[in-house]
Amino acid sequence: MYENDNKSIKKAQEGDKNELEKLLNNNNGLIWSIVRRFQGRGYEVEDLYQIACMGFIKAVKRFDTNFEVKLTTYAVPYMIGEIKKYIRDDGLVKVSRSLKELGIKVKELQKEYFYKKGKEISIEEISNELKVPKEDVILSIEATRKPESIEGSVNNTNSKTEKNINLIDKLSTDKDEEEILTNKMVINELINNLNKRERKVILLRYFKGKTQKEVAKIIGVTQVQVSRIERKILDSMKTKLCS
Repeated sequence: MYENDNKSIKKAQEGDKNELEKLLNNNNGLIWSIVRRFQGRGYEVEDLYQIACMGFIKAVKRFDTNFEVKLTTYAVPYMIGEIKKYIRDDGLVKVSRSLKELGIKVKELQKEYFYKKGKEISIEEISNELKVPKEDVILSIEATRKPESIEGSVNNTNSKTEKNINLIDKLSTDKDEEEILTNKMVINELINNLNKRERKVILLRYFKGKTQKEVAKIIGVTQVQVSRIERKILDSMKTKLCS
């Protein structure tokens, strides 16, 4: 299922430039597909390509081969992030009309899917439904996301005396936000790879707040079976996340 060349990745992480070059060449099509999404904004394509390569290299360096996630899936947000940072530092990111329109379609599909299925639709499912590349889907979501001003105020739910605080005051934390993002990506991948019954158990238990007894009644098994299924899934996830 996963097509990572872990030996090559580990060698690249250890400083093998030939292996790193090999990974870049093998994923050159993906890198260019990201670059093409930013064409026509007044920036040299070769410059954007080099920036995307930097993002890919960062992804390789930080990739954990123990996680059941494709390197390509992990690398896309890094490449998009590096290019957006480059453009942002040089001026405001200009979102194309076609990207905005795609973003609207994606949001509508996400709402409709969640209403019907009771769970989030995956990037791959959106891509198949709208017949557009996965990279376009990711980019449209990122591009249409409302930016936050770090000087803007947010609700301060932890204080009884002050109602609002500046967002900038909440940005500095001791949490490894990159690790949190990676874990979310991994958990999403793990859930997507569960079979239909296992996914339903996790959805009902942890997203719908159902008891094991209620879940057992819904899927037509005993509560003991639900408990065993849930424990098996959680143990498997814990092992893969902590390995």
